[in-house]
Amino acid sequence: MRPIHLLLPLLALLAMPHPSRAADPAPSAAGPVADEPHDPHQWLEEVTGEKQLAWVRERNDRVMKALADDDGFRALEGRILSILDSKDRIPTIAKIGDRFYNFWRDGKNPRGVWRRTTLEEYRKPQPAWETVIDLDALGAAEKENWVWHGATVLEPDDRRCLVALSRGGADAEVVREFDLVTKSFVEGGFELPEAKSRVSWRDADTLLVGTDFGAGSMTTSGYPRTVRVWKRGTPLDSAELAYEGAEDDMSVTAFKDLTPGFEREFYVRQKTFWTNDLYERRDGELVQVPKPEDANASLHREWLLLELRKDWDTGATVYPAGALLAIDHERFMAGDRDCHVLFRPTPRSSLVGFSPTRHHLLVTTLDNVRNRIEALSWQGGKWLREPLAGVPDLGTASVAAVDDLDSDDFFLVTASPLQPSTLSLGSLPAAGPPRAGEVAALKSAPSFFDAAGLVVEQHEATSADGTKIPYFQIGRKDLPLDGSTPTLLYGYGGFEIPLLPGYEAVTGAAWLEKGNVSVIANIRGGGEFGPAWHQSALKANRPRAYEDFIAVGEDLVRRKVTSPQHLGIKGGSNGGLLMGNMLVRRPDLWGAVVCQVPLLDMRRYHRLLAGASWQGEYGNPDLPEEWDFIRGFSPYHNVDPAAEYPPILITTSTRDDRVHPGHARKMAARLEETGKPVLSYENIEGGHGGAADNKQRAFMDALGWSFLGRELQ
Repeated sequence: MRPIHLLLPLLALLAMPHPSRAADPAPSAAGPVADEPHDPHQWLEEVTGEKQLAWVRERNDRVMKALADDDGFRALEGRILSILDSKDRIPTIAKIGDRFYNFWRDGKNPRGVWRRTTLEEYRKPQPAWETVIDLDALGAAEKENWVWHGATVLEPDDRRCLVALSRGGADAEVVREFDLVTKSFVEGGFELPEAKSRVSWRDADTLLVGTDFGAGSMTTSGYPRTVRVWKRGTPLDSAELAYEGAEDDMSVTAFKDLTPGFEREFYVRQKTFWTNDLYERRDGELVQVPKPEDANASLHREWLLLELRKDWDTGATVYPAGALLAIDHERFMAGDRDCHVLFRPTPRSSLVGFSPTRHHLLVTTLDNVRNRIEALSWQGGKWLREPLAGVPDLGTASVAAVDDLDSDDFFLVTASPLQPSTLSLGSLPAAGPPRAGEVAALKSAPSFFDAAGLVVEQHEATSADGTKIPYFQIGRKDLPLDGSTPTLLYGYGGFEIPLLPGYEAVTGAAWLEKGNVSVIANIRGGGEFGPAWHQSALKANRPRAYEDFIAVGEDLVRRKVTSPQHLGIKGGSNGGLLMGNMLVRRPDLWGAVVCQVPLLDMRRYHRLLAGASWQGEYGNPDLPEEWDFIRGFSPYHNVDPAAEYPPILITTSTRDDRVHPGHARKMAARLEETGKPVLSYENIEGGHGGAADNKQRAFMDALGWSFLGRELQ
């Protein structure tokens, strides 16, 4: 069984931030909130209305004329597309049965192909691939703009899977049963209509399904609130109710652990983004697993693994927030709380994640925002550990088991801002101490930009309350410290997501090669130093993240790396909220702002699409005492008509059914009416990622880089 984390961050994560570091198109806007101030631009929340889309097209045309109508833009767009489509990229693989699968997009396959090969073939410079699903051909045949959302395989059979497809990149998806032997959709097989479904295999003829069953079956966040048992050959609407959550829960879901010898069935009630209840079906009854409600739980064979977000006092022991614990699951259910501490945080170290192999556990941590990986093994009644070699000091490293059912092999991916990714295959011994064994490179990506003369540095800024805020700077070794260098500062600062300095080929080609500087800010709200770092910027403390980002900007100016007229900033989703606040709080500090798929109207965010699920992060604006502090970081409500603002480019997607495009539209309208320099562009496809294929991604990226290049020189 692949490890399952029971908190479901991908359900409502505001956006994958920077890669190393984000129903029908969307429902109409909700009605007015009690005591809500008049909003003259609320009409723009109607996503696909004719009048609204005409407004969008008019602003798209302005952006095209301002940024995309010259040879320089087309050359940059072409350069970015050549990187995204390059056949020299590393095809990441996942093992299913005796084959290794990869999803691949390039110029020939813009929507992508799901394909497979053998490990022996994969080792070759040019592997021979067997196509399993051609999304371009499928979309053409069905007259749909399908975007790949992945496949859930029935283990350990490894023949049947549930393929998820999205129209235009939205979170909502259709699900169809697929046969990996015949390479075809199963006629009369399982099929779910478009919805934000959560589905898993119970056995070869039964699914555990959470989907839109009609009125009352979805939470206020737009996710399933019921789990039903659906048997093969029966109508979906006859599926038997197995579990039901509350309407104001974030979601409910269920899964069956099909590991031979450890078959177990679990139900998860995700009450808020940060709290969940876990139930196990025992003798036909649901029994709650008595873990802390804000702890994430995972199962691997006999082990229950707990990630703590707060200190946990069991009466005999206090386990610290940020720790990773392990205990025999059956002993835990019987009342034992004597856990093994696999990771204990320090003020400057935190847990990133873990990946079990058959006999071991690979644990990834951060030490002062630098990746470290250890291999742990239960031997002789205690956990032994060994550092994993080959992890860069400044950069990124991720590790994943090849097949945790019966193998101790693992994939290791490493990179740094100046060193392209390398994919290696390693192996741990089945018995004895967890020695790293052989780790051999399978694939290495080429350099996509000229990194000669560039260096990576880590610095610290001092925030308003004295907290030290680390940041990474990538730029020329002989950088003139005279304030003249165009510099881009990137941030996110939310949902306990850490930002790390990885290899960003597009940033290198579009920005660093020109002699410019790129900076990554590790502000509070993220996960760089564990739960406490995140929790210190929740709700009323949200301004801490903004003070941190400002401190980094001021430090870059103080060190004369750049100056305000040459300092640009960029962020998406929660990072887009950060950008909106930087615009209205410190317009004097920035020369240009790129704000992508953002939240900006914090009075209505919880009533738009998945917004209700983020109240644990930001607060509930319907409560007067919480709106008092939320209003302070709602950019839409803090535009100052008398202030001078730097130019801003706001981008979003019509098909974003996670963060409502109305945020971007309304902010652009508000800035326009107050005479501020604003450009806005809305991609019709793309979902929360902003683009549905590489061509769209290249265009959207080129807009941002062209805007920054124009404004910061």
